[in-house]
Amino acid sequence: MKRTLLPLVVGVTLSGGEPLLQQDFVISLLKELKKMHIHTAIDTSGMVDLNDKIKEIIELCDLFLLDIKHINPQKCKKLVGFSNEKELDFARYLSEQNKPMWIRQVIIPDITDSKEDLEQLKDFLSSLKTVEKVELLKYHNMGKFKWEKLGATYELENVRPATDEDISRAKEILGL
Repeated sequence: MKRTLLPLVVGVTLSGGEPLLQQDFVISLLKELKKMHIHTAIDTSGMVDLNDKIKEIIELCDLFLLDIKHINPQKCKKLVGFSNEKELDFARYLSEQNKPMWIRQVIIPDITDSKEDLEQLKDFLSSLKTVEKVELLKYHNMGKFKWEKLGATYELENVRPATDEDISRAKEILGL
């Protein structure tokens, strides 16, 4: 008797590290998944140049989970070492290509949660036509011990973890 099994895989999310740093592999994988009609998502910072391979990846992929580290370019550079120019250009390009995206922002008290910054983020998000979801994530310091074990300086040493109230306030400013 022949048995038919439903597909066990209905979707695949590529995450990291940063999957867009493995462009040739990601293109090959997305092409194979597309042949099997499997939904694909890429979890990315979008901190890449919009070259031909990245544009091909965008064409092949169904959904992007995009982290916006900080909406302010100078504050972003101070926080992660890079300006946000590439990630914001990436989001704009996704929108122009009609690619669905979910935006994620970590709420870090006194770093990413000022009223001015959140209003700027709200304005930016409203300029994009394909944002399906906005997730606000609470900053926590659970990984601090890893930095200490490595003998490295934990740059957010004096930052308190975000609370439910911090998230509620940010949601209110963002209109979520």
